[in-house]
Amino acid sequence: MAANATINKALLNISNMDENYYEEHHLTIAQHPSENDLRLMIRLVAFVLNANDTLMFCKGISTDDEPDLWQKSFGDDIEMWIDLGQPDEKRIKKACGRSEKVIIYTFKESLASIWFKQIENSLFRFKNLHIIHLNIDGDIELLYNRSMKIQCNILDNELTLIDDNNSVVITQDICK
Repeated sequence: MAANATINKALLNISNMDENYYEEHHLTIAQHPSENDLRLMIRLVAFVLNANDTLMFCKGISTDDEPDLWQKSFGDDIEMWIDLGQPDEKRIKKACGRSEKVIIYTFKESLASIWFKQIENSLFRFKNLHIIHLNIDGDIELLYNRSMKIQCNILDNELTLIDDNNSVVITQDICK
């Protein structure tokens, strides 16, 4: 964690009707000084979409050796590696070699489509790689607060995030 990191708390009440997963998660999330509120919220979305008892936030931006989130086995093997944005091919190769499953979530359409077109042909060799673009309907940054309480509903592969004043709908486009 960076020395000047902002500490955020989130209470997520997750109702994933697609996976029959219904849990409440109390999270503490360190926000690196260079991480904006949008990226932090996308990290929360990635958590919600893959939520389980062993999924953890990592150091993320502040280190090259770890993803944004990961799930490890009891033997310390990486079962799932989750990155955000547009990692380079070297990082993708490293992730695919270290983890059973790799998920990359993109969220800025203009940047994501350019990035994907540039590296698309080199990605087919990675059988454990999944690239998913998040389409955000609403201003997700309005949900950001140092102490968040968010209801997270997933139905028919559509995520709805709701707090006391706002709601946002997120759909996923599978790129690979």
